[in-house]
Amino acid sequence: MLLALLAVGLGGYALWRLFRAALGHGREGTDHGIERLGALGSGIVYAAMCVVAIQILTGPGTSGKGNAKKTAGDVFSWPAGRWLVAIAGVVLAGVACYQLIRGLRKKFLADSKTDQMPQPVYKAFTVLGTIGHVARAIVFGLVAVFLIKAAYDYKANEAIGLDGALGKLYDGAYGAWLLGAVAVGLLAFACFSLVEARYRKI
Repeated sequence: MLLALLAVGLGGYALWRLFRAALGHGREGTDHGIERLGALGSGIVYAAMCVVAIQILTGPGTSGKGNAKKTAGDVFSWPAGRWLVAIAGVVLAGVACYQLIRGLRKKFLADSKTDQMPQPVYKAFTVLGTIGHVARAIVFGLVAVFLIKAAYDYKANEAIGLDGALGKLYDGAYGAWLLGAVAVGLLAFACFSLVEARYRKI
């Protein structure tokens, strides 16, 4: 039940981001080209996550890492499949950079009605948004690196998903500490998103 709800939520968010890429911000303002590209990239990423959730619901349970390898293997068999995997990695790298910039420069504040927030909420929202966006950038960046490496080496088993990226982080030096920090960052983004749902400019 929870996975089905998650699939619906991911699909709805993906559609919203794709509409945002196509139509812009609407009456409350216009988007720059980079913002629309960011919306397009995140729409594609969340659509892929929705597809994975549906695949888990409708088939044998597999990990995100296994799905990534299987998907990469399938795409490699297509015409220009190696380039498609590389492009997917580059798109994810772009999304990671976009998330990092949004977090460090606090650009996410422009998307919410911060003038309506009580001061304590505004301060917490800013801190959570900064930490959360940086954590997301790290995870997307890791997945991007291994997709690009898979395309370069022409090895589907180099491709990893979300759990694979976190596993690689854990296997590195000070892995437990780094993984814990990213986990805290992702929880911060979850809390940020709950507040954003209340104050987001639609």
